[in-house]
Amino acid sequence: MADAGVRLSARGVALKTDAEPFDLDIRAGEIVGLAGLDGHGQEQFIEMLAGLRAPARGSVVAVRGDAEHPITSLRKAISGGVAYLPRDRRATGIFPTMSILDNFAMATVDLDRRFGLISKRDRRRRYEYYRKRLSIVAQQPGNAIITLSGGNQQKVLLARALAHRPDVLLLNDPTRGVDIATRQTLYAVFRELAAEGVGLIILSTEIEEVLLLCSRILVFREQQVASTVAGDDRSPEHIISVMFGRRQ
Repeated sequence: MADAGVRLSARGVALKTDAEPFDLDIRAGEIVGLAGLDGHGQEQFIEMLAGLRAPARGSVVAVRGDAEHPITSLRKAISGGVAYLPRDRRATGIFPTMSILDNFAMATVDLDRRFGLISKRDRRRRYEYYRKRLSIVAQQPGNAIITLSGGNQQKVLLARALAHRPDVLLLNDPTRGVDIATRQTLYAVFRELAAEGVGLIILSTEIEEVLLLCSRILVFREQQVASTVAGDDRSPEHIISVMFGRRQ
């Protein structure tokens, strides 16, 4: 059994068979960052934690209550209390022909069932809660999601992930392509979630973002973790040096 407070545990994991394996624990209320040059493994790693790809070595386990949930698929991750927000909202997130409300609720239909039927009132109530919490600007939930700005589409996807009530939230470049106001709203929500005990892992292409939000940062190079940066080492210069192999 994992240590008390651990919500997600990776043991002896590697993205390729000849890479150095490593361990990672995510605890309740912790925000951990992933950084690296594009294509150096950080995106494969977060997808591995989400159950979207298998590690070359090792295993990933979610801990919910007293139960351990091996993560071998996205469905297993969700049942273990792990939610994932994808990087490319247009290609892998939104369903452009569907409404805002349906995009929000499609992954949590069972929460809206009453005696085998969908309760539109319960679905709308859940959506309104997250609309207010995330400051989603949308006139009518029945409108197509593509009528929203990119930032508000991203908020709807985040609301969908949060509707699972996860213990761990995996965020793949969550502020990509959004405006400054939306970015600040998302930062505030991430901090609130951590204060409520949710563990967060944030992959960002912006070094300043992970420095702003994260207590420790895993820096990837050549499909493995080159360094874990924390404390006084948390600086853009240090992270860039690790990315380019000038420092461990």
